[in-house]
Amino acid sequence: MINVFVICTGNSCRSILGEALFNHLGANRIHAFSAGSHPIGKINPDALATLQRHELPTKGYHSQSWDEFAKQPMDIVITVCDNAAAETCPLYLNKAVRVHWGITDPSHTHGTENEIITAFEKTYRTLELRISKMLSLPLEHMSPEQLGIELNALAHHED
Repeated sequence: MINVFVICTGNSCRSILGEALFNHLGANRIHAFSAGSHPIGKINPDALATLQRHELPTKGYHSQSWDEFAKQPMDIVITVCDNAAAETCPLYLNKAVRVHWGITDPSHTHGTENEIITAFEKTYRTLELRISKMLSLPLEHMSPEQLGIELNALAHHED
């Protein structure tokens, strides 16, 4: 099993969607976790509604600090904060292949219910596309350098 750690600042939305998608799409190959450098302590209800719309489990997720995973070895760490929105992206210092997939935070969307759903669906589809492309790679046979290059290149794939 490859341990994938999806992190952002608040661990309430994008990283939760990433954790759920990795564990669903990469079952028996990937074990994903998510956390934040400054977790807000609750999961965004629109993130859970998005998982529910796609028939993915909605139970067992927690907005938690990455400190809780200090002793958990990680193979790949993916940050999903959005530098374009001036978010401070957490820096994970433990040994792992580091990847940055900047994704706009849909929880900052204001507007109608449909506009909010659309923002969450876009985030979901972007993560789903990148994760599917990642899982199509021979991850287990790639050097850390190759893995870093290939996975960082996926940051340019949008829905």
